Amino acid sequence: MGAVPVEMSRERFEELVADALDEVPEELLGLMSNVVILVEDRSPPGTRLLGLYEGHALTDRGWNYAGVLPDRITIYRLPILSICDTDEDVVEEVAVTVVHEIAHHFGIDDARLHELGWG
Repeated sequence: MGAVPVEMSRERFEELVADALDEVPEELLGLMSNVVILVEDRSPPGTRLLGLYEGHALTDRGWNYAGVLPDRITIYRLPILSICDTDEDVVEEVAVTVVHEIAHHFGIDDARLHELGWG
């Protein structure tokens, strides 16, 4: 990945992810279970993902869901910076990406997220 239009330290980017999480209603955060949120610089090789949810959505967990590693929500710094022109764009894209990946934790698929404007 080449130069990005917006330069931003990893620390500042992580602050934006934390700020986005602070905007999620407390009722929803309280329903999240066995999930960690991480920041990585690059998405997996061959992808241009802004974020990724890996795990078992709450809607897919049954009586036998136990003893598993936490689900992972990963927000990718450089891909987000590469599509943004300003710091304000980064703030907005981080917020959208965080909400998008949290929605996957609740079992909402990409098609429905696009319908809702969180695509």
